[in-house]
Amino acid sequence: MAQSRQQHSKSGPRAGRIALWVVLSLLALLIIGAGSVFLYVWNGLKPTASGEIKRVEIAKGASAFEVSDTLEEQGIIKNSFLFKYYLKAKKEGSHFQAGIYDLAPGMKNDEIIAKLNSGDTVAEEMIRFTIPEGYTLLQIADKLAEEKLIDRTKFLTLADSTTNWGDAAAVKSIPTDDKLHHRLEGYLFPETYELTKGSTEEDILKRMMAELDTKLDSLPENWQEVLAERKLNLHQLLTIASLVEREVVVDEERPVVAGVIYNRLADGMPLQIDATVQYLLDKPKERLMEKDLQIDSPYNTYKINGLPPGPIASPSIASIKAALYPEKNEFFYYVTKKDGTQTHLFAKTYKEHLNNIEKSNQTAAKQGE
Repeated sequence: MAQSRQQHSKSGPRAGRIALWVVLSLLALLIIGAGSVFLYVWNGLKPTASGEIKRVEIAKGASAFEVSDTLEEQGIIKNSFLFKYYLKAKKEGSHFQAGIYDLAPGMKNDEIIAKLNSGDTVAEEMIRFTIPEGYTLLQIADKLAEEKLIDRTKFLTLADSTTNWGDAAAVKSIPTDDKLHHRLEGYLFPETYELTKGSTEEDILKRMMAELDTKLDSLPENWQEVLAERKLNLHQLLTIASLVEREVVVDEERPVVAGVIYNRLADGMPLQIDATVQYLLDKPKERLMEKDLQIDSPYNTYKINGLPPGPIASPSIASIKAALYPEKNEFFYYVTKKDGTQTHLFAKTYKEHLNNIEKSNQTAAKQGE
């Protein structure tokens, strides 16, 4: 019995030492583990080694986790897994803005977050071009091709196709008519444009059609009612506007010439507008010959009554307004003054018109002396 107690007393301290060793060992393991985790997190969230700036694209609609993966792939951060939870802990990532950023390895996490939140993106390279008022579709294609912005053939093929142009509104008024020389003629608004570099032929066409919609929206609110009162549709309005555009240089005369066009239409007279003949020739002549006026074409307003099948150029907003709100007059004829002013002499009768032609020719003769 005594021996048993003696053995128990010896085993007690030994068991305590073992327990203490186990506890200390576990504690040490926990400390080592915690230290390892801390070291892993600390090292994973440290900035990467400094390096050259990289262009990083953040896609539209990308989640914070997807952004983290992109940043790791580009070498901007070390560990996307840790960065994701860093964002979550700081309640960041929901306001990142899409775009292309200049980011450099070595940036601190908070610097990266601040830049993505602010949308401090790289300015995109742009292309810029100007389409003058009164340009035809062929002239537009030639100019853009010369500036190496489009493939001319592809551009014209698209412009003549029956493509659904999405949100573009005005083009929906284009009739299905085989007589149309070019389907989008008159629907590409003349303006100075800026688009991102790399814009396709389709992008450029859509942008120009959208600009026409914008300009039409700037007209007085009742313009469509006025159009209905004239018993015209938008396609016809743009056709008249294009005739005015090609015939008139001085803004003050646009409503006057529009009035002449309406007078002739109302009276059943051929419009006899030289610009329509020039249009069907594709390459304008300095002077039309009598044989040109005999060309058999739905665009030859010397041989047809009424309007041609569609616009013959891209009209300015001034010409569109003139076609919508023409001057009410009694003129049926006009002729260029040939005095350098680019204005016209207007007449009510053919006899007056002949007199005006004589006056114009005399002026030209005097200036040639």
